[in-house]
Amino acid sequence: MPGNTPVARETAEVPAQRSAPPPAGDRGAGRWTVLVVLCASLLLVSVDATVLHVAVPAVSQDLQPTSTQLLWIVDAYPLVCASLLILFGTLGDRTGRRRVLLLGYGIFALASALAAYAHTPETLIGARALLGVGGAMIMPATLSILRQVFTDRRERALAVGVWSAVAAVGAALGPLFGGLLLEHFWWGAVFLINIPLMAVSLPVGRRLLPESTGSGDGPWDVLGALLAAAGLFGVILGVKQAGDGAPLAPGTLLPLLAGAALLAAFVRRQRRHAHPLIDMKALARPAFGTSLGCIVLTVLALVGLALLAAQYLQLVLGLSPLETGLRLLPLSVAAIAAGLVGARMLRLMGPRLMVALGFGVTALAVLCLIAVVGQDDRPVLLVGAFVLLGFGLETTLFGCYESMLSEAPADRAGGAAAVGETAYQLGAGVGIALLGSVMNAAYAPGVRDLPGVPSAASRDAGHSLGEAYGVAERLDGVAGEALMAAARSAFVHGLHVTLLVSAGLLLLGALAALRLPGSADTARRPADPPRPARGEHGPRGAREQREQPAKGAGALLSSGAART
Repeated sequence: MPGNTPVARETAEVPAQRSAPPPAGDRGAGRWTVLVVLCASLLLVSVDATVLHVAVPAVSQDLQPTSTQLLWIVDAYPLVCASLLILFGTLGDRTGRRRVLLLGYGIFALASALAAYAHTPETLIGARALLGVGGAMIMPATLSILRQVFTDRRERALAVGVWSAVAAVGAALGPLFGGLLLEHFWWGAVFLINIPLMAVSLPVGRRLLPESTGSGDGPWDVLGALLAAAGLFGVILGVKQAGDGAPLAPGTLLPLLAGAALLAAFVRRQRRHAHPLIDMKALARPAFGTSLGCIVLTVLALVGLALLAAQYLQLVLGLSPLETGLRLLPLSVAAIAAGLVGARMLRLMGPRLMVALGFGVTALAVLCLIAVVGQDDRPVLLVGAFVLLGFGLETTLFGCYESMLSEAPADRAGGAAAVGETAYQLGAGVGIALLGSVMNAAYAPGVRDLPGVPSAASRDAGHSLGEAYGVAERLDGVAGEALMAAARSAFVHGLHVTLLVSAGLLLLGALAALRLPGSADTARRPADPPRPARGEHGPRGAREQREQPAKGAGALLSSGAART
């Protein structure tokens, strides 16, 4: 087995971090306790990511946001989170991953309270952005600590399988908790569930989680981290504005061009810097760069569909929020199963076949949804499609993260985790903008120029299905019923078109997966020799090369099913 190779046995004895106290993973069974605490962190983030989906109609009714504001309410979290992941991931490598993680806990709790009691769309958007700051601190730190604690490859594979299953559990609990709370309370209660989790996670994490840093050689590149944050923010903001229907407007082109220029400056700086935040050479390796591209394609194709699915189940089929959560539960259960068997599938198939198979199964599920989704409820067929969707999604992301992390040395675990999470969040931001744009383009013509419906009412109804229902309630009986019927039909048509686009992106991902290594063993290449510190020569450089941690083959769903 790969975990019993001579290289693995030799490097397992080399300390993965240069921390003062021995990490919990070296003290026996304590590493499994650490895993429980880290899984609680993931549960927090994954529940919060999905709990808002079933609350969108209630938020729309209460706060009356415009269609753009509604997209910002959903998209502010991934936009801010993606922008800051590299900054906080590499900061944790330098200053301490547990320290960054605990600070993220506190910010997440504060932002949850602000979101729960928001009285305007602008306040809710700001609170969601602050949640993104907390999430950017939590995500890379938890993966870095997991990588540090589990030095044995087979144990780490089991640990990330449990981790992935917890992510899927969070995806299941989010809609269920949200639906249950919305049955008895106002929509803000969906954010309050974070606060008791934080009240437990903060003291427990402070007491049980090990502190660790990376190699610590050289100063932290503050300017590079800020360039990455600003560049990612500009690119995702520009794509989002383009998705709102203004691809050539100054508000779209300026952020895109500025973001692209800043990211180009970031890449140039990393190539020349003595102690770069990101190893740019790793991005050219098939196991790393292709995995990142596949992650982006997977999330881009699917993340917007989760929001559309919740709206379809509630607004077209008329299900309650709790019923919507229950209907989406099979997707998360299937993802749990895929997470638990992911390590074994990876050993049998290798990254290339596993990721390609995951893309194929997910594309098949999307095509099944095209045949199933309509104005009539077909619960059994919907459940079957959701099961395929969840299993294929988790299989794809598991294989992608394994291939990516197999290239990452342990002393840069935070940076590697940040790159993977950035790819995920970038795909999420682009996916919501792209699929939202496709959906709006296919939906809006279906509610225009309806007989008996004023043109102003038709124009307002063309923004979203929820807004169409609000307009229809203000019209008289015949016109209102005609508008509601046309809006439902147009929404189903738009959903079909969006699903077709998603299927095409997934098939493109299956082709891209052919560049991945054929087996997990071939994916694990020797680490590049670390660069000696400036002003020091031979002996230290050789010693640092001997101390270079082995590259593991861990994988992580990264709450994939949860975020979708």
